[in-house]
Amino acid sequence: MLHLRAIVPAERTEAVCKELAACAGATNVVVIEGAARAPRGDLVTADIARESANEVLDALRALDVDRDGSIALDKVDLTLSDRAETAKDLAPGHGDDAVVWEELDRQVSEGTALTWSFVAFLVLATQLAAIAALIDSPVLVVGAMVLGPEFAAIAAICYGLVRLQPGRIVQAVRALAVGFAVAIAVTYVCALAARWTGVIELDRLPDDRPLTAFIYSPDRWSFIVALLAGAAGVLSLTAGKSSALVGVFISVTTVPAAGNLAVAMALKHGSEINGSLLQLGVNIAGMIIAGTLTLLLQRAVWAVVLRQRGRRNAMRGT
Repeated sequence: MLHLRAIVPAERTEAVCKELAACAGATNVVVIEGAARAPRGDLVTADIARESANEVLDALRALDVDRDGSIALDKVDLTLSDRAETAKDLAPGHGDDAVVWEELDRQVSEGTALTWSFVAFLVLATQLAAIAALIDSPVLVVGAMVLGPEFAAIAAICYGLVRLQPGRIVQAVRALAVGFAVAIAVTYVCALAARWTGVIELDRLPDDRPLTAFIYSPDRWSFIVALLAGAAGVLSLTAGKSSALVGVFISVTTVPAAGNLAVAMALKHGSEINGSLLQLGVNIAGMIIAGTLTLLLQRAVWAVVLRQRGRRNAMRGT
């Protein structure tokens, strides 16, 4: 369940309550008149089944509550209410299958922001990946995968493609491009400094790295894994399952490829430079393709669910 908290201009409170009453997935409606001071208005709260969230948000926005008041939705971890259970049963589909588009919009918006913390995490992750390449350590590769923040920007690109928002796509691509460029440049400089000071004693990366060779050796499985990871990542975001998203981080080799690229450039190992670039491109492209198709499929499936509910309601009315 989700908890709705809305500040509503007093003259529109009854209209809001009517919309909530008409929504099968809304219940436990509470109105506190004159409770809000900035902006002034009534406080309206309700429990909303996740699968009815888009319906409620669209109705409130049609009444300009978002412009003249405020709308907030919070996830409720535990609700002990027979009426809430009934609302979930009456709402169309299942909560885990519903995409709350406004919630996803806010989540992916963070991925398009080129912030200091985004770049810092990407630099640190790429440094770990570079060390993993030097000592052939799969443990550090996994650590670099988990630490890397790049999936948020990739999800933003998928969302922008589905919602036809070129501005968001440009911002996300910029965040990825600048973030990876800075991370690779910093790691390259550190690798050169380590080589000049004797910390790195290699003239080039080892040809035989059985535990981490996959970082710079893309094949058909690399693309398949990227497709699966992109689909799983988007599903984890839309269903709010953060534990699944961690699994996505561990499955793709974007950051490890960037780290290997930086070290290979510093040690002038041409074949691994090309392999790392290809691996990086394959992973990003695969995740974007799969993530976009997943969102399109979710939207299509939910449209079918809503049509079926409409037909059932029409049959009941007759």
